[in-house]
Amino acid sequence: MSTLKPAQWARSQALDALGRHTWDVVVIGGGISGAGVAQQAARQGWRVLLLEQRDFAWGTSSRSSKLVHGGLRYLKEGDFKTTLHSVRERQRLMAQAPELVEAQSFLFALCTGRAPGRRMFQLGLRIYDAMAGFKNHFGATLAQAQALAPGLAPKHMHSALVYGDAKTDDARLVMRVLAEAQHDGATVLNYAKVEALHQTQGRVSGLTVHDLASDLRHTVQAKVVVNATGVWADQLRTGLGAQPMLRPLRGSHVVLPFWRLPVAQSISLMHPRDGRPVFFYPWEGATLVGTTDLDYTGDLQTEASITTDEVNYLLEAVNEQFPGAQISPQDISACYAGVRPVVDDGKASASQAARDHVVCNDHGLITVTGGKLTTFRLMAQDALAQAASWAGQAFVRNNDAVFTRAHTPPSHWPAAVRYRLVGRYGDRAAAWCKSATARDLERIPGTDTLWVELAVAAQHEAVLHLDDLLLRRTRLGILLPRGGLDHLARIQALCEPHLQWGAATWAAELDRYQTLIARHYQLPHTAALTSPTPSAP
Repeated sequence: MSTLKPAQWARSQALDALGRHTWDVVVIGGGISGAGVAQQAARQGWRVLLLEQRDFAWGTSSRSSKLVHGGLRYLKEGDFKTTLHSVRERQRLMAQAPELVEAQSFLFALCTGRAPGRRMFQLGLRIYDAMAGFKNHFGATLAQAQALAPGLAPKHMHSALVYGDAKTDDARLVMRVLAEAQHDGATVLNYAKVEALHQTQGRVSGLTVHDLASDLRHTVQAKVVVNATGVWADQLRTGLGAQPMLRPLRGSHVVLPFWRLPVAQSISLMHPRDGRPVFFYPWEGATLVGTTDLDYTGDLQTEASITTDEVNYLLEAVNEQFPGAQISPQDISACYAGVRPVVDDGKASASQAARDHVVCNDHGLITVTGGKLTTFRLMAQDALAQAASWAGQAFVRNNDAVFTRAHTPPSHWPAAVRYRLVGRYGDRAAAWCKSATARDLERIPGTDTLWVELAVAAQHEAVLHLDDLLLRRTRLGILLPRGGLDHLARIQALCEPHLQWGAATWAAELDRYQTLIARHYQLPHTAALTSPTPSAP
């Protein structure tokens, strides 16, 4: 066992533990909802196992709009509760992890003859600020707005409103919450598929787990199971005879090089075609544009993809606000699409569907779904409050910090490097990056990503496939053209000492990754990518 690398050893230990205990709670789903449940339960002393059938944050939690926001638009639908909860959780996350959940200003251009007008929008912002407990918006004249956002010139613009929200790296938020859960004793496994639920005397009492890496199956005993599988939640529930309750919605985004659309503010607008909210904003060294909101009827077991109509829809919004930019599909570095778990409330319009979460109990399978990235802590507490009696454990709702205070990183690191690495790794940053050289701490061109992040992921963060590394542990696959493959030689050199894949596995992983990027992260109908041949390790 001692010859195994840290990530391999951790996985081996987790697999050995599967059948050794009766777990207080088994959490199915390794996105932000499942991570939150595992963290909150472990923090209160429960024996916790989390299982994810693919990779951590593989689904919606790596394909969101990256916004930690209060949901200003929900006020229009009269959903004050969701907005209030979201605003307060936004403030909590910004206070606890400011390096990861960062303030972002939003600018909304006011145009003659276009809704919402100044009075209506400002009323919404006043309510928004009252929920937060402080004023966080101001009005800007035309000249001031164009100074904040040079080139901003939608038709009939006369002034603007500027307000505050926040943004994050959604996949890294999941990893940080999972790290907190592990710190408090939780066992977490990716590529561990739940194939069957077991019942004893009419209640869920365990499950069969297929470890996809070893192709071995394990029987797991559980006092209670929490279904935090997001848009896949109905698949487990209906197996127990429950009725479906979700309305899957696809949201798609495009990524532009920052030099092509250099915005310091997030630009918020109502799309001129249908009045839906669209944003574009600086993110991780690029400019992110999103999102669409469409009913999704595709196969949930395969990755969603953006459509040509969605690309045109998003670029139409950008060019309407910045007519001089003339952004075209050829400017796009990458695209991605995710499917959101929205509870079906019967509304005809997808964009008007409620975003609040629900918790339900099917014979000891506690399902938590719906909701927002921002409110994962509240979702977890609601689920555990229902699970507690089944688990025979006490659960106390509280406002304790999700994140433990990070140790001070080495003082010789540049301030920006300390800030970034603490945001990503919390109190593990100093230990995990202690051997980094000055070259390792440099940014990868065109991104905010540091080279050392690749080595840290390969060594410590359960990377089993190349897309784990480039799409979720780092975001190079959506930040750079060609999925980041132009940097393959250095990526391989940094990661191979920890992964120990060998030349044949690198070649297989590269082929798999190229196919994935071409089908799901590039413009529709883009020809297959070509790339350098991986060098022998």
